[in-house]
Amino acid sequence: MARDFDGDTDGADSETATETASGPSREQGRTVRNTIERRGIVGLAVATIALLLGIFYYPVATVFIDSVLVDGRWTAQVFVSILQDPFYFGELARLLSGEPVGAVIESIRSPDRRLGVIGFTTYQAALSTVASVALGLPAAYLLARFEFPGRRTLRSLTILPFVLPSIMVGVGFVATFGRNGTLNAVLGALGLGQVNLLFTLEAVVIAHAFYNAPLVARVTTAAWESVDASAVETARSLGASPFRAFRDVVAPQLYPSVLMGAALTFVFTFSTFPIVLALGGFQLATVEVFVYRLIRDLEYAEAAALALIELGISLGLLYAYLRYEARHTVQSRGIRPLPRRPLTPPSLSVRELLPRMGLAVYAVVALAVFVAPIASMVLASLSGPEGLTLANYQFLIDRQTTGASFQVQPWDAVRNSLLFGVASLAVALPMGVVVAVLTTRDYRGRKLVDAVAMAPLAVSGIVVGLGLLRGLVFGVEIGGSRLAVGGGLAIIAAHAVAGYPFVVRTVAPGLESIDHTLVESARALGAPRARVLLDIELPLVWPAVVAGAAFAFAISIGEFSATIVLASGTNQFTMPIAIERFIGRRLGPATAMGVVLLVVTSASFLLIDRLGGDDVGF
Repeated sequence: MARDFDGDTDGADSETATETASGPSREQGRTVRNTIERRGIVGLAVATIALLLGIFYYPVATVFIDSVLVDGRWTAQVFVSILQDPFYFGELARLLSGEPVGAVIESIRSPDRRLGVIGFTTYQAALSTVASVALGLPAAYLLARFEFPGRRTLRSLTILPFVLPSIMVGVGFVATFGRNGTLNAVLGALGLGQVNLLFTLEAVVIAHAFYNAPLVARVTTAAWESVDASAVETARSLGASPFRAFRDVVAPQLYPSVLMGAALTFVFTFSTFPIVLALGGFQLATVEVFVYRLIRDLEYAEAAALALIELGISLGLLYAYLRYEARHTVQSRGIRPLPRRPLTPPSLSVRELLPRMGLAVYAVVALAVFVAPIASMVLASLSGPEGLTLANYQFLIDRQTTGASFQVQPWDAVRNSLLFGVASLAVALPMGVVVAVLTTRDYRGRKLVDAVAMAPLAVSGIVVGLGLLRGLVFGVEIGGSRLAVGGGLAIIAAHAVAGYPFVVRTVAPGLESIDHTLVESARALGAPRARVLLDIELPLVWPAVVAGAAFAFAISIGEFSATIVLASGTNQFTMPIAIERFIGRRLGPATAMGVVLLVVTSASFLLIDRLGGDDVGF
């Protein structure tokens, strides 16, 4: 017995000695792993910043340098000339020229006041924002509060108008609202007079609402679906009426999303270009139209200065919104979402019938604004001199098989669009997630960093394309050698720059609203920051990550402004470029190519969007 007891003791002592010896080694390994994970976030941040410097900030800076470097010398005269020119700033130019404030205010009050190009651009952007919010909120109400067959598909498709190429939207609106369009055909059948909205401010505002109202609807729907039903039930149990519960509980959680949609809409419509050119003409030209016109006339200094002023206004608005978002972020655990009601009224009471009647009226308006232009485009693709025909699609097939090498071939355009979309997504998604993480950490000046990171939303595609062309495609002198990239890589860079801000704006609010006690508990248990991010935070915002990926891919598929600059003189044609080339010769093949683009974009977006489940964030 003693011998057995002694043997057991020796074994225990040996095991204890082994654990004691391995303890420092295990602790050292944990320290090394924590150091790697901690530095991994820093490394990703540095790599992302370096990539942004190379594909966005440096190319754009080369364009803006032209505004202050004229004939080899630095000068601010170009800016001064624009600021004091009534053509650009209207009556405010007199104030900037040193005239008395009272006289300027009196002239502004006059009915003969001059808005100038920037004043008119701001005015139409404000009208477009109001129209987009007015059309987007009822759609959000329908998608968030009612259940009906096809709701998920309709929710996924809400973003399609936003990512369609603007030149195709222009064709659809001409086919719908032109003198011989669908609208006048319907009015004529009803015995009513004709309406011609082309080349009017109304047409521009409606087209902008077509683009941006679905964006407002999507971000507001996501916020509405994240409202905790228990908070509303608590308010109702305390005696609050349905309206009071909505006003005090639900509405405050919707305001940030509505304002985000409105702010993005204003920025997009402030820098609008193809829609105004197609539906408004030069008599309704915006800042972006004149930037393009100046670039075309090789007036780089004035174009760059005007684009820089435009960027300052847009970034100022984005910075104001981001500060509002920082002060009004709603902490939501998403315990139980509000239950959706059936679209068919359970009773014939006024309370049940009134909102559904309003939705019925809205459906008629939505059909005219959203469905009619697309339906008119599809009808035009199937129409010919002798009625319905497939000749336009046969043209695309013949062009693919018999077209010359310098001509745009449809399948090559589809293939290039998909390849560019996948490649730009591979760049934009990690960039967007990293920037979202950086801009949601708590440090001084982070909202300024966020505003700077969102600069691609405010910089026009034309300026980005021109900067990439002059800065990367033409080459950069480094160490006595010239470093240049091909047109395809430059297009991918332009698409990634256009797409990654949408990843940021979908992921960042989710990271902000995560219950911080979860993060603090994990950190208290010894988890390093990178492990908390990978194991807790990103899984909680996975639907938002997928939504951002869908946005980035769809925007790449439909991007036109930067691509038209970078694809000139190359064979890197995309579907929007093919439409632009066809439209200059025949309307039918252009509309047929537009239908192909619509099908590819819809299928791709639905596929990516469904991967995120039902509760996709943006």
